Amino acid sequence: MKKLISLCLLTAISSTAISQQVFTLDSCRNMALNNNKQIRIAEEKIKAAGYEKKSAFANYLPGIDVMGTYMYNSKEISLLSKDQKAELSQLGTQAANAVQGVIPPPYETILGPMLSGLVAPLNAVGGSLVDALRTNTTNVFAGAVTITQPLYMGGKIRAYNQITKYAEKLAQSQKNTAVKDLIFKVDEAYWQVVSLVYKKNLAESYVSLLDTLNNNVQEMIHEGVATKSDGLTVAVKLNEAQITLTKVDNGLSLSKMLLAQMCGLPVDLQYNLADENSSPQVELVPQAFNMDEVYAHRSEIHSLTLATDIYKYKQRVALSSMLPNLALTGNYIFSNPNVFNSFENKLSGMFSVGVVLKIPIFHWGKDYYKVKAAKTERNIAMLNLEDAKEKIELQVNQASFKVNEANKKLEMTRKNMEKAEENLRNAQYGFEEGVMTTDNVLEAQTAWLQAESEKIDAEIDVRLCNVYLSKALGIMNK
Repeated sequence: MKKLISLCLLTAISSTAISQQVFTLDSCRNMALNNNKQIRIAEEKIKAAGYEKKSAFANYLPGIDVMGTYMYNSKEISLLSKDQKAELSQLGTQAANAVQGVIPPPYETILGPMLSGLVAPLNAVGGSLVDALRTNTTNVFAGAVTITQPLYMGGKIRAYNQITKYAEKLAQSQKNTAVKDLIFKVDEAYWQVVSLVYKKNLAESYVSLLDTLNNNVQEMIHEGVATKSDGLTVAVKLNEAQITLTKVDNGLSLSKMLLAQMCGLPVDLQYNLADENSSPQVELVPQAFNMDEVYAHRSEIHSLTLATDIYKYKQRVALSSMLPNLALTGNYIFSNPNVFNSFENKLSGMFSVGVVLKIPIFHWGKDYYKVKAAKTERNIAMLNLEDAKEKIELQVNQASFKVNEANKKLEMTRKNMEKAEENLRNAQYGFEEGVMTTDNVLEAQTAWLQAESEKIDAEIDVRLCNVYLSKALGIMNK
């Protein structure tokens, strides 16, 4: 009987495997990793973090800036007031009036004509001075080239570089977490499909057993050694088994669609899995683990540790706002009109170098509270790290316990399966000899079905519990 059942199972599997692709667990993992969008996003985040690190390093180096401007002024910039311009334009007239006021009357007739002749030339000289002092600043072009070399920024630059370095490592750690989570999900989906394949093969075998029994009972009814009630009882069981087979087959199709989608394959692809014909080996796991090694494998712990380091340097960045800043500067300023040479209509400029010192004095405690806030964030990160370690230790112990329990259950279901097969074999032999009733055979078949189903559940439970343990230990990629 056992050989017959095994032959039925192998036949059902081989008949569906023709012209279909076969995927192993590793191949499903690799396809999922290569096609998963979240993994690609994580890789892009690593690139972005790398660019941020390079950007932070540039703060050590001198910066060069160029600035240019153009202005149109509706009025020229004047070096003389309106009154001064008017006085210069009437320089001769004013001089003549002043002199005439002090010339004695006897000489007025002699000097008067001479002064009158000097008025126009002096007025012209005054007008020339007004024109010479015009700035021609209606259209102004100006620019500057500035070089700034930070000398001391209160430790801010170094802190930023450390933050970006840890941020890049954090992005890599987060990718590792995403990889392990994806592998975990793929493993779950993979073994779910395998489980439903087992259940489908079992349902087909059960239908085959009931179909054989139904044919035998119909012959016995025809011969008068069985009742119509016996035939109806078997027919009902057969119909129920066919309904169950349909449900299992539908569930298998949906599970295969899910696994295909996770692997980046067409959801309607017909395929088989390599472990559809394998049985797990019972392995007892240790009761105690080196938690330091577990923490080293858990990318979540690595991420939280990096976050703690990042907040430590964020605290230093906040502290740098309370410290002096010192920088070396160099400038080349140019303009047209030339402000360095009496607004000459010519592009020209000058160099300058200097040191800039900034000392914060009083800002109503703004920077102090920033430091306190950064310290609080670091404390939160440290508490999250401690909490994560406690939860991981619990996960490991629970997963280990479940693996051992699943292995024990598998052993018991296998022994129970052997008894159920022997009971079914005896019931069928007794039925053929006429010492067992139809009900006895149906009961034996139902017991066999339940035992086989429990064994399948136990086998899959062993595999899934090992998956959970691997995840808890942080070795999902192994």
